[in-house]
Amino acid sequence: MAKKEQTVKKTKYLNPYLGGVLLGLVLLAANYVSGRGLGASGAIKSAVVAAVKTVAPAHTEKAVFYQEYANSHGENSMKSWLVFEMLGVVVGGFLSGALAGRLKVKVEHSPKITSKRRLAFALMGGILFGFGSQLGRGCTSGSALSGMAVISLGGFISMAAIFGTAFALAYFFRKNWI
Repeated sequence: MAKKEQTVKKTKYLNPYLGGVLLGLVLLAANYVSGRGLGASGAIKSAVVAAVKTVAPAHTEKAVFYQEYANSHGENSMKSWLVFEMLGVVVGGFLSGALAGRLKVKVEHSPKITSKRRLAFALMGGILFGFGSQLGRGCTSGSALSGMAVISLGGFISMAAIFGTAFALAYFFRKNWI
């Protein structure tokens, strides 16, 4: 009996080395064009400030944080270039997935855990990372990548702390993905 040949469709991704070079070129272009590096947490902060200003304008007039933010970023925080950068990331990611045929509504996880647990861990990780980015005065792209691009000691320390912590904690959370 002849074996039926199964055709396995392999998902094609960008070469990670090429992706790293392209990310570096985007970082250089951002520094050249805008005079500052990349970052995502600033866009989230702009959205939060705009939302609070819409929902509770009296609170934003009294709180020092919102006043300082408005003074340094103008009256409309949603016109920040970081907001447009993040919109470009979202739209670009969506287009990339659509063009490659990878748009699916599913939760990828280990067979050892449920989708609900995977989503709960993703939410907790996102909250902790968002909190940490505020404590560290920037996310990985802003603090680590952009900091390292300008040979900042703080950028190198941020990158070492991010990857060092991930490496140290990976053992304890490994059953959530393998």
